[in-house]
Amino acid sequence: MTAYSIVTVATVACHALIAVSLFQVQWTIAYDNGVGLTPPMGWNHWNAFHCDGLDEELIHDTAHAMVDLGLAELGYVYLNIDDCWQLSRNSTGFIQEDLQKFPSGIAALSDYVHNLGLKFGLYSDSGIMTCQRRPGGLGHEQQDAAMYNEWKIDYLKYDNCYATGLGNVRWRYRRMHDALNATGRTIFFSMCEWGVEDPATWAMRVGNSWRTTGDIGPTWKSITHCLDLNDQWHAYAGIGGWNDPDMLEVGNGDLSLAEQRSHFTMWCLIKSPLLLGNDLRSVSPEVIEIISNKEVIALNQDPLGVQGYKRWSKSVKRNKNNNNNNIHEKSYIRNNDRNGEESDLEDDNDEMIEVWAGDLSGGDIAVVLLNRSSQSQVITAKFADIGFTTFSSAKARDLWAHQDLGILKDAISSTVGSHDVLALRLKPVSEEGLTLY
Repeated sequence: MTAYSIVTVATVACHALIAVSLFQVQWTIAYDNGVGLTPPMGWNHWNAFHCDGLDEELIHDTAHAMVDLGLAELGYVYLNIDDCWQLSRNSTGFIQEDLQKFPSGIAALSDYVHNLGLKFGLYSDSGIMTCQRRPGGLGHEQQDAAMYNEWKIDYLKYDNCYATGLGNVRWRYRRMHDALNATGRTIFFSMCEWGVEDPATWAMRVGNSWRTTGDIGPTWKSITHCLDLNDQWHAYAGIGGWNDPDMLEVGNGDLSLAEQRSHFTMWCLIKSPLLLGNDLRSVSPEVIEIISNKEVIALNQDPLGVQGYKRWSKSVKRNKNNNNNNIHEKSYIRNNDRNGEESDLEDDNDEMIEVWAGDLSGGDIAVVLLNRSSQSQVITAKFADIGFTTFSSAKARDLWAHQDLGILKDAISSTVGSHDVLALRLKPVSEEGLTLY
C-alpha cells in the first residue's frame, strides 16, 4: 500500500464548482433515455470466459455471486452477456439464441436475473456478423430491438465487426438507436465502436457510452494504454453519456494487487463504466476488497458527472550511470483543452509519475497520484501546478487507507509504490480551516 510523507500544515480553500460550461452544454444534448445518469456498474463475461466458457450455468452462478458477495448492493446491477449467445436467424429474420448454451432460452434467463434484483444485458453488432461470426444486427435492427423488448433486456453492447463498406458508422449506430427508442423500453445503449471515428465527438446524441479504445487485456501496459487513449476525450463525457476505455481486468491475468488497485481507481476517477470481467465464483478476498471500496466507487458515481483527467506528468527514467536515485526528470503541464500539447515528452510512458484530478459534487476534488514507473517514487504536486488556483488548503482523506489526513497546504507529497496509487478526496477550506461548501 502507499506510504506517506504527506507534506501538510494548515488549511484549505476551494476550487470545484467550476462546472465548466462545456460539460453543461454536453449534458443538455446527451442521449436522454432515462439511464446513464452515472456510469453503469455490473459484470460482463467476455474478459474471463470468452466464447467457449459461456453457458446458462455460468450466468446463474454469477447472478447469485453478485448478490451474495454484496456487489449488487454496491451498485453492480447489470449482468451482461457478451458475444456467442446467439446462433442464427429464423426464416423470418428474427434472432435465435444458442439453445445448447442456454437450454432454457434467453427469455427465461432474463427472468432469472431480474428475479434476483439485477438487470440483464445482451450483445450484438452493427455489421453483418459479430466478432465471433454470429449473426450481426445490420438490416435487422427493428426485429432485434423487438426481441430485446420481449426479453426485457436493460443493456445492449453494440460492436463494430464485419461492417467494412456497409455504411457510415454513425448511420449504423443511429439505426439501432432509433429501433431501441421505438420499443418504448429503457435500454442502456453501449456503443463499442473502438474509438475509430472519435465517437466522443458525436456519440452522446446516440448512445449512453462509447468505446474510446480497442480491447483491453489483463496487463499493466494494456491498461495504461487504454487510460492514455481515453484521456484526450475527457471534456466530452457527462451525465447520460460516458467515455468507455473498456471493461475492468481486476481479478484477471497476472496483475499485482497494486496494479489492480490502480486500474480500479483510475477507471473510477475517469467515470468509466465499471463492468467487472473476472470469475466471481472464485474471487479472492483481496479482489473483493478492491472492487468493493465504497469511497473509490463514490468518485465514479458522483452526481456531478465530471470526468477526471491528467493534470501533470513527469518522466523518471533512471540514469544508467548511477544506481542510486539520480533520476532524469522532464515534466509538462497538460492544458485543460483536449488538444493541449504535451511539451517535448519523448520518454517512455512506462516510466512516468502522474497527477490526475476531477471535480466532485459539493465542491470536493478527487486527486490521484499514479506511479507508472518500476520503482517507488516520491510524487509531489503543488496545487497551483495541477490547476487548483482558487485555494491553497484542503482537508484530505485517503480513500484506500480510509483515513483522514488532516489539512494539506499548497501541495500533496507522498511515496507511492511501483504501479500503485494514492487516491485522495480533498475538501477545500478557508484560511481559518472552515469548510467552504
